[in-house]
Amino acid sequence: MTNKLLTLLGFCRKAGKLITGTEKVTFLIKEGKKCLVMVAEDISEKTEKELRFFAQKGKAVVIRVPFDTFTVSQAIGTKAGVVATCDDGFCKAILQGGNTNGKC
Repeated sequence: MTNKLLTLLGFCRKAGKLITGTEKVTFLIKEGKKCLVMVAEDISEKTEKELRFFAQKGKAVVIRVPFDTFTVSQAIGTKAGVVATCDDGFCKAILQGGNTNGKC
């Protein structure tokens, strides 16, 4: 999952399909958008808990990725520990690459 996920995040960013930052992602979730939210491993549990709370009311799926903020930021070219994509293709590729059974 490691290299493939980071590569997919980079492609997603270049394609303009990646939303970065806690505030933007939270707004997206509150709007009820169907999306996959990824939280870096060094983001606080409180932040993740808040994202999961809002996601339960909508259509978002929240996962914690096995990378710190620095590694995620290097992969996408901008500083971020919370990212999301609403693109079905990227969402499915990321979940399949991670061998998870989650659905977008």
